[in-house]
Amino acid sequence: MPIYNQTLKDLLPLSLSSTPAVSIRKENEIWVATGMLIHQLESFADSLVVTEEDEKPIGVIGGREIIENIFKNPTSEFFDETKVIQVMNKDLTIISEKIKLKELLEKWKQTRRAFSIIPNNLGGYSAISGRKLLEIGANCTTNLTISELPQKEVTTFDLNDTMRDIINLMLEKNTRKLRLKNTNNFISDRLIIQTVAQDLNFFRNTTFLDQKIKKSFKLEEAKKISKDVNLAEISKIMYGMLHPYIFFQDQVITPWDICMALQSDRIEFLG
Repeated sequence: MPIYNQTLKDLLPLSLSSTPAVSIRKENEIWVATGMLIHQLESFADSLVVTEEDEKPIGVIGGREIIENIFKNPTSEFFDETKVIQVMNKDLTIISEKIKLKELLEKWKQTRRAFSIIPNNLGGYSAISGRKLLEIGANCTTNLTISELPQKEVTTFDLNDTMRDIINLMLEKNTRKLRLKNTNNFISDRLIIQTVAQDLNFFRNTTFLDQKIKKSFKLEEAKKISKDVNLAEISKIMYGMLHPYIFFQDQVITPWDICMALQSDRIEFLG
């Protein structure tokens, strides 16, 4: 049976509920959410679940919501006076352990967010993110290699670009990472948010959008691989990375690409 026809319970029998969803109250200010997201983006949780006073989940907030609103309002007022409920995305998917992998991936394609929550035995919720699905990829059997993954446009920037240019590109291309031209370096929504919070003090003493990248940011270096490995091997490599992002020849590979590849008929589960 192809992997996509199996349930999450079958594919993740021991770890399906092992990652608690990280929540934030709807009335919290954005600076609180931003500080929490620095540690969650690209991790096992990836986004924050927004809750009512009774802990009922009502939405989600992640890197996209922050940078989208920084672009509209690059001031300290956005962080200090705006509440989470004002910018959260209401399209939070709550799933069950009986959902088939293909059904989950269809939901993610609709929301363009690799994140859902699932009720757990403790009365709360656990997070299912793109990184969690790397566990499935790492335990599959397939001859599908990374050179066969769909080619996609690699969006690049240069050091003379401003933050306005960078965020505009991210929003326009619907991507969380951009590659520095002719290098293995990249910038991500997480890096932007971290710089805003830790170095720029939430814009309390500075302007932002017109700053050039070369003056403001320390970029990160992606892992470059030269061997055309199969999907299971690349999943294992990415699962072990703090911020999974890989260059292979002219391709960039992210956990989202692995998730989408799990829809292939050529992938079976070892069990």
